[in-house]
Formats: sequence, structure tokens, C-alpha cells
Amino acid sequence: MSLTSDPTDILKIHQEKLKVIKCALFDVDGILTNGLVYYSGKEMGWNRFFNIYDGYGIKLLMQNNIHVGILSGGDSEGLKKRFIENLKIPSSMCYLGDENKRIAYQKIKKDLLLNDEQIMYMGDELFDIPILDQVGFSATVPNASFLVQKRCDYITQKKSGKGAAREVMDLILLSQNLIDVDGV
Repeated sequence: MSLTSDPTDILKIHQEKLKVIKCALFDVDGILTNGLVYYSGKEMGWNRFFNIYDGYGIKLLMQNNIHVGILSGGDSEGLKKRFIENLKIPSSMCYLGDENKRIAYQKIKKDLLLNDEQIMYMGDELFDIPILDQVGFSATVPNASFLVQKRCDYITQKKSGKGAAREVMDLILLSQNLIDVDGV
């Protein structure tokens, strides 16, 4: 767990784990959203508000050949539209509607021919713990359960739905010298 807000210090602490990441996997509710859902009727189902910074971070990862995947217990038309249609995450990397994410994780790992150390997962709920314990780099948000926080390598400075996932994405990109930012 990191307690510093200086990106240089954070990179020093986690450089070895972050520089080998080839796949970034994210939970949705409470990570890419603030955890609130609303009902949009039968056609769209339960929906969420997403942070635009996280969306752009996902695009940056994919542009830099880092695989991105979604593992969510939620399943609605809005999730499919956001991740598959809008952000162009391959449908083979989006597993929706199952809180037991272990099967999806193993499939992604096998399909991409990666080992655990090459995968980052960001989750916030108790059912995320098996994946958080298995991956090479694990992250969560400060409003996650303390039971989840104590299992993670990194707790973001930002809260759920406020660009917390982007914070982790930027650390991955910086650790691998995939973005050039003066002063960091």
C-alpha cells in the first residue's frame, strides 16, 4: 500500500511490478464509477456514470499495446455500449454479469499467454479479493472495504469514479516509459 501522493515516490515503490504489466483488468462499480446505479427502463437497464479521464486512460493503454479488460458483476446494455462500442475494448475482454471473476481471469490469462505477474487488477469488493491476491499488481480505492485495501499493492489518492483508475493507468504508462511527461 502506498501512502505518498508524489508520483515519483509511487513509481520508485512499484516500478518493478508495474514495468512488466501487459494487461490491465478493471472492476466497474466502485472503480470506474462512483458505485451508484440508476434504472433507465427495460431497454437500457441499470446504468452508471463514468469518468471521462478513466475512458481516455483506457484508450492510452490500448494505444500502447497494453490489453484492457472488464470484469464486472453488473450486466446492462449501458456497460456494453460504454466498453465495447464506445471504448472499443474487445468483447472477448469484457466479462459481465458474474461476481465470480476467477473463470474470466483464467480465460484472459490463457488467451493472452500471460502469467499473473504481467496482469494488473483493480477492484474494491470482497469478491474481488481472489483476483487481487493472484495478480502481479493490485489496486483499489480509498473508499473500498479495509478488508480489500489491506490486500492491495496500491490504494489510489482519488475516490471511486473520480479518476482513480486513471491514476493507476498513468503509473503503468509512466513506469514503462510509454508517455513522456515533463516534471514527473
